[in-house]
Amino acid sequence: MIYNPLRYFFHIAYHGARYSGWQKHPKILNVQEVLETAMGRLLKKQIAIVGCGRTDAGVHASQFFFHVDIDNEWDFDLFFRLNKILPDDIAIFDIIPMNGRPHARFDATQRAYDYFIHTYKDPFLSNYSSLYPIYNLDLDKMKAAAALLPLYNDYRGFCKGPDRIEHTLCYVSSAALFSDVNGDKLRFHISANRFLSKMIRIIVGKLLEIGRGEMSVDEFEHYLINKETPKAIIPAYPQGLYLSKVTYPYLDIPSRSLFTSILRNNMDIDWQEV
Repeated sequence: MIYNPLRYFFHIAYHGARYSGWQKHPKILNVQEVLETAMGRLLKKQIAIVGCGRTDAGVHASQFFFHVDIDNEWDFDLFFRLNKILPDDIAIFDIIPMNGRPHARFDATQRAYDYFIHTYKDPFLSNYSSLYPIYNLDLDKMKAAAALLPLYNDYRGFCKGPDRIEHTLCYVSSAALFSDVNGDKLRFHISANRFLSKMIRIIVGKLLEIGRGEMSVDEFEHYLINKETPKAIIPAYPQGLYLSKVTYPYLDIPSRSLFTSILRNNMDIDWQEV
């Protein structure tokens, strides 16, 4: 008898403050295990899910996909019941039946991230954006550095532990810096086919060094040209980083998270590209 379970994509979002990242590890709280436990409880069997990627501890995802193979279709409202038993910081948006064996991780053609910074203390932003109380950042130089990113495809210089992975190639399709009118809030947006360990947070950390006058744009480009890892790597804080869009050849749907849409588009901010 041929074993042919049904494959489903789950469209979700999570606030990562409580979690040690997406991936399952023993004895630490992680998003993957919380989901597998909740689904196993409802479906009354052991469940293994495959995510579209990994996120660091404390990092959020306003759009994330995972796939799971299930033997028989359930006969109850899984969407409602799963959302009911999951904690408030994880939400299911869509359950999508798929044809064949599409893969949530390997089939993704593009991933986009947004990193939010506020430069003054605000208790209502502390868990959603990163506080860097730095005034008079040189936004023009930060913009010039960000504009270099799509011109290169080897990010060994901005990777934590490059020798532990097969290769450090990433194809960045866009990178841009946005600011509110007063320069009090910043948003860094980047999209690529893949990202390396802590790559975005390392880049944001270097952009802030440039903004403070501690690194030149030429020095930033030096690491891209020579594929050289800086002696000091200090990733930016995790709480400002969001995986905000995941795209597949057969699946391209907008994020359902209203809050991050507000962060990106309105709130009290008129975002302007620097």
